[in-house]
Amino acid sequence: MPHIDLPPLPGIVGLLAAHPDTAAPLNQLAETLLRGPSPLTPAQRETIAAHVSRGNDCDFCAATHGAVARELGGADPDDATLRSLLAIADKVRVSGRSVTAEDIAEARAAGADDRAIHDTVLIGAAFSMFNRYVDGLATLTPADPSHYDRHAKALATDGYLRPPS
Repeated sequence: MPHIDLPPLPGIVGLLAAHPDTAAPLNQLAETLLRGPSPLTPAQRETIAAHVSRGNDCDFCAATHGAVARELGGADPDDATLRSLLAIADKVRVSGRSVTAEDIAEARAAGADDRAIHDTVLIGAAFSMFNRYVDGLATLTPADPSHYDRHAKALATDGYLRPPS
């Protein structure tokens, strides 16, 4: 049961529908981070978002972005660059100050450029905020995995700027 009065829509979808004044900038942020120009593929960025969300125990966001990453073709879990970026994102999730020069050097040695590192840190920070928004208001979290698969198809195809459904 959500902590505030929301439409009976899951996760951030209910929050966006209830608060269109904040929905537009939040959707624009998600679109920019996950679909805008980047050396990282959309599937890699969705994987980072899902990883951060899993680390934050945000079931709705972890399931949603994991499903979108799969819908987009997935990201190679054995890719050294992605592994190094996930390690950075995980540190950002806890505290941005925990990212070290060694973490950055490892990412660069694995093939990440400055923009990939930048985008990873920003996705980690933003998804920590999204996770806290969703869970801080106790939004609805569907238990049925098929919900996330259906939602993922729409997000993979249409992105984040479509009106909430």
